[in-house]
Amino acid sequence: MDEEKIRNYFFYLACIVVIIAGVKIASEIVIVLFLAIFISSIISTLIKILDKRHIPKLISYLLVLGFFTLISLLLAYIVNISLKDFITNLPTYEEKLQQTIVNIISLAENYGYSIDKKTILDTLNLNSFFGITTNLIGSIGTFLSKFLLIIIGIGFILAESKSFEKKLKILFRKESDKIEHFNLFSNNIQKYFLVKTATSFLTGFLVAITLIFFDISYPILWGVIAMLFNFIPVVGSIIAAIPAILLSFLTSDLNTTLILIVLYLAINIFISNIIEPKFMGKELGLSPLVIFFSLILWGWVLGIVGMFLAVPITMTLKIAFDSNKTTKWISLLMSSVKES
Repeated sequence: MDEEKIRNYFFYLACIVVIIAGVKIASEIVIVLFLAIFISSIISTLIKILDKRHIPKLISYLLVLGFFTLISLLLAYIVNISLKDFITNLPTYEEKLQQTIVNIISLAENYGYSIDKKTILDTLNLNSFFGITTNLIGSIGTFLSKFLLIIIGIGFILAESKSFEKKLKILFRKESDKIEHFNLFSNNIQKYFLVKTATSFLTGFLVAITLIFFDISYPILWGVIAMLFNFIPVVGSIIAAIPAILLSFLTSDLNTTLILIVLYLAINIFISNIIEPKFMGKELGLSPLVIFFSLILWGWVLGIVGMFLAVPITMTLKIAFDSNKTTKWISLLMSSVKES
């Protein structure tokens, strides 16, 4: 390897470090931008579907954007009410959990085991656990508070999309292959976001219906959390299940809690291992190692919202690399399966 290539590699590495540092500094703006771009990608796909049914573009635009805004505001309103009520009742749940643990320790002592209650309770630190849960849900509330700015961004992106296509044709009028690469990249991204959003919504819907059936408090709140955390692979579904299962353990019987655990597992396995691969295709899979480090990286750069966006951002990069022959090898390294 000659010196020029080494210098180029170091130059690219330095550029990546500078870009990541810049994104972290401007994270508040970048989060709004990324969310607006991702949601615009989904909405534009729905608009194309309506366009194929010969519905005028302006009407399609207003229908889809209006429907998305209405559903989002409705969910935000329900989540906000549930969140306030949950925080109000939080001391009661903490007391119940502490009493349950004390009862379990007393039961163990009856069988001859010597356990220090104070040490166990201090180690578990229930106040900190519920504090983490509250902060996590509070972060979702902060995310929803930026909703208006995101909607405005979506409106501008969709309005600009048609002229952007014309600009690309003018820019690459003599290089048709680049336009083909961009179209391939754009179509794959839209497909991924549409399928992932649909499966996440289905996950949240099934979780909410299940919790309503078993009469668990705040089913819509836990359903929304399950929907959002479905974007975080592996650990997301586990984290999303903890509050509802713990609440069931405190307010219902043990059998109900065990059934809920099984149903949570069944829903997530069905969605993640059957539905998503069927519609996305195995070729869109990411390596578990890539997913793990993307969660760490984007969580550090963009905070809790970065963890939600980690896989979509990484998937966007993978599809971008896969759309060009010169960078396809990078996509192959990021993939979970051997591609032909």
